[in-house]
Amino acid sequence: MLDVLGMVGALERPKLLVNAARFGLDDYDRERHLRRVLRTDHLPRPAQALMMLLELESVMDGQRTAKQAEYGIARHLDLLIAIMGEARILRATSRPSVVAT
Repeated sequence: MLDVLGMVGALERPKLLVNAARFGLDDYDRERHLRRVLRTDHLPRPAQALMMLLELESVMDGQRTAKQAEYGIARHLDLLIAIMGEARILRATSRPSVVAT
């Protein structure tokens, strides 16, 4: 099984959708955005948040590809921005620190 960052890296979405999400990444505020996107008061740790976000995004992408009326591009972008933001946080916090001696 792929690790959570590997799962994020394996996502294949339309380039236009990914590029649009990248524009929102610089303004990603975990406290504000993640609460709204996950619709929760409790903020999970980045790895757990990523798993939840990937699950929600998968459903949203299924709606997109099936051209269902329920699909909302704004929600899909919110999910992709949150996925990118949480992946960035997880990468930054999981890197082993190098200590010079």
